[in-house]
Amino acid sequence: MQEFQINGPYIELIGLLKALGIAETGGHAKAIVEEGAVLRNGVVELRKRAKLTSGDLIEIEDLLIKLV
Repeated sequence: MQEFQINGPYIELIGLLKALGIAETGGHAKAIVEEGAVLRNGVVELRKRAKLTSGDLIEIEDLLIKLV
């Protein structure tokens, strides 16, 4: 499991994908979310601008990321 430190109260999902290098561009990040490839706390997250907060668990394929 990888931990990711957020700066501030939240980070948007597409921002997280770009910050982690999973998505190369905003468009690529949106496509990943629209495909249903992202799980937030075990549930498919389809909102591209979902506000992720500390404690959220994000799954993308074999990656598990805990926000701290």
